[in-house]
Amino acid sequence: MKKFKKLSELLLVSTSSFLSQTAFAEGIFTSMDDPSTATKPFEATASAGFLAQTGNSKSSSLSVAANMTWFKQSMAYSFWGNAANNSSQDQRSSETYLLGARARYNLTPEHYLFSQASWLSDRFNGYKGRSIFTLGYGHQILSGPIHTLRAEVGPTVRYDQYSAGGNKKNLMLYGGLGYQWQMTQTTQFIQALSILAGENTTITSETGLQLAINEQLSLKLVYNVNWNKTPPASAPKKIDTKTSILLSYSL
Repeated sequence: MKKFKKLSELLLVSTSSFLSQTAFAEGIFTSMDDPSTATKPFEATASAGFLAQTGNSKSSSLSVAANMTWFKQSMAYSFWGNAANNSSQDQRSSETYLLGARARYNLTPEHYLFSQASWLSDRFNGYKGRSIFTLGYGHQILSGPIHTLRAEVGPTVRYDQYSAGGNKKNLMLYGGLGYQWQMTQTTQFIQALSILAGENTTITSETGLQLAINEQLSLKLVYNVNWNKTPPASAPKKIDTKTSILLSYSL
């Protein structure tokens, strides 16, 4: 029973940690949204994690996340969001909120246009708010069912509001790659890379392995890397990494 309790706590901590940097991390989008290969008009997943500990130490962690995609004949619309809060000894240690939206229009099965907008609040990493707006062109290089690969490029406007005060607008160039490999019927490998190039370049990478438990539940192991050329003075480290486990439910 004790071993089961410890495993449950580990999964909840990992899930909570992951949800602050989900598959929809800043500047990166890894969900399938190709209307030419969609098998149903709507797809959605939801995740949640909670951990509370008392006694010699006191800590709590709460997180929720959801994403939805609607498919039309040549269009796909996606919305996602997550929130994560962690505290230790009644002191908040992290607080992250992310909202995003995306639209894709297939010109042909291989060529498409897209627009994407996201808003991030991560004050413990120096950002009161970070808004990103992107328009661009994408090329669906591979469409599965075993291998799926796409590349995207487009101009970006990013507006940073710093926790310590001040703000800055950046005109940037976005480049992105998304790859998925269906290794077996239940196992999928995911690799995504997003680059926002400009005066304050950021690079985000996600490497993941997803294992389907059944038609609704899946377990996902993810390694995220975020590199910031000019991080805020209140959070000076350029590289953040995160290894996480996510348990999610497909609606």
